[in-house]
Amino acid sequence: MMPPLRTLSDRWLPILCVGILLLLVWDPLSVWVNSPAAERLLERGTADCRTVLECARQLRNPILPSLGQLSRGLANMALPLTSTSTVGYNALITAAETLVGLGLALLVGFATAVALVFSRAFERMMLPWIVASQNVPIVALAPVLAVLLGQYGVQGLLPKAIVAAYIAFFPLSIGIAKGLSSVLPLQLDLMRTYHAHPLQVFCWVRIPAALPMLFTSLKISAAMALVGAIVAEISIVSFSGLGPMLLSRSYYSDMVGLWVIMGVAAALGILLVQGIGLLEKTLMRWQQPTS
Repeated sequence: MMPPLRTLSDRWLPILCVGILLLLVWDPLSVWVNSPAAERLLERGTADCRTVLECARQLRNPILPSLGQLSRGLANMALPLTSTSTVGYNALITAAETLVGLGLALLVGFATAVALVFSRAFERMMLPWIVASQNVPIVALAPVLAVLLGQYGVQGLLPKAIVAAYIAFFPLSIGIAKGLSSVLPLQLDLMRTYHAHPLQVFCWVRIPAALPMLFTSLKISAAMALVGAIVAEISIVSFSGLGPMLLSRSYYSDMVGLWVIMGVAAALGILLVQGIGLLEKTLMRWQQPTS
């Protein structure tokens, strides 16, 4: 069943308003940021411009490109659509790594959360190590993990997805554990009165209580998994994805290309979070007021 138009407008209208505001201030901000470089270019007299404003708009590698430069850069990097070197194709590769990593993080995080809630010994023994694991630099971990998995023939998308899962695992496990523990004692007493089996209590009481925290943690983890996938693509030898594109554009000091890729990555993150929000609205209609 399709969500109502009002729900879609409520979800996307604020984002569109911020986007329009950003478009209005982007070009003036671009001129202001690029003014020092434009002044130096004007002093040298090597550019075909007579004012700082003209020079700021004509810089080949501006610190902050104008909207025109960004649109031309996006068109150059997005066409032809059938090419594997386009930003669209590489964004799909990164999105696939992110989604697979997010799925792995959800599975491991859910199992860990259940163990944290139902085993006090497990919580005391493992929680400090779970927290400490997030302090390991992902840039250092990714190549080690790639070499380790490579010894067992695991290559391609999976090593990057595992890195993405590693960085997304912590908020999911802690958030789900908090949700599973948020059941009111009165609800548990009622289920004992009905002589409910522990599995029934878990499925009918604890999981519904944990859903709000699960989706909140999933939104945070989606953004973290996307960052983890891009960092893994940069740290591990890769030829596809937004990470290698960022690395190559940085090598050639292509500022316009870097901004285009960052914009595509930001748009991908928004789509992921909004998609999870839409799934939350669909699955949790029972929690919404009927009026």
